[in-house]
Amino acid sequence: MPTPPPAARPAATVVLLRDAPADGALQVFLQRRVAGMAFAGGHTVFPGGGVDAGDRPDPALWRGPDPAWWAQHFDCPPDVAGALVATAVRETFEECGVLLAGPGELDKDARDDLVARRRTLPDVLAAAGLPVRADLLGPWSRWVTPEAEPRRYDTAFFVARVPAGQEADARTTEAVEAAWWRPADALAGAQRGDLRLLPPTQHTLEEIAAYPDTAAVLDAARSRPVRTYRPLLERVDDRTVVVVPGAPELRFDLGPV
Repeated sequence: MPTPPPAARPAATVVLLRDAPADGALQVFLQRRVAGMAFAGGHTVFPGGGVDAGDRPDPALWRGPDPAWWAQHFDCPPDVAGALVATAVRETFEECGVLLAGPGELDKDARDDLVARRRTLPDVLAAAGLPVRADLLGPWSRWVTPEAEPRRYDTAFFVARVPAGQEADARTTEAVEAAWWRPADALAGAQRGDLRLLPPTQHTLEEIAAYPDTAAVLDAARSRPVRTYRPLLERVDDRTVVVVPGAPELRFDLGPV
């Protein structure tokens, strides 16, 4: 009997957006992951990660579209959708210090406690009386890791503007650097070989690059359907190629086998 593929763990990724202070150009926040990490080591990615057991939001501390609304967009049960939103908020705060909750501030130990799993997101939000701000997020897409991969994720991609008065930082052990990029510049860097992008990151950057500013991206997120991508790995001659059933325009050459 063939061995079944590993289950895809629910995960969330947040495409943080801003209009550049200097000229108003649309920018996205990207991190280059530590080379030795088990998943996407050395790649440049958006903040995000897998759903944890503690990512179960308190309905009393929630502002914006409810889990049932998110479930419709991401085609998943409401409890999973609520956890995805909570994971998006937690991972964004852990990895770059941007808090999609409030208004208000968390205690000084909250970020370190979340990273160390000493407290959960509901714990730290309840202590400060701050709600999850689902209204600051927009649904964008969903990507499921190919079955041939040993580590798999079923990832909801969100978009969000950095709230006024907050700054994204690089204070995380998971990345060696982080910066704001124009989407076209990041794609050009990947073409030159300066950045390594996973197919979902590359395609999302290509989509975001078509919009002039943050407001246009957020408007699009409210109206466009969330598309689920289930890519496959194929061997073409001596190279590994990612293809997406139903989307022949999406084809990513990962290099020699």
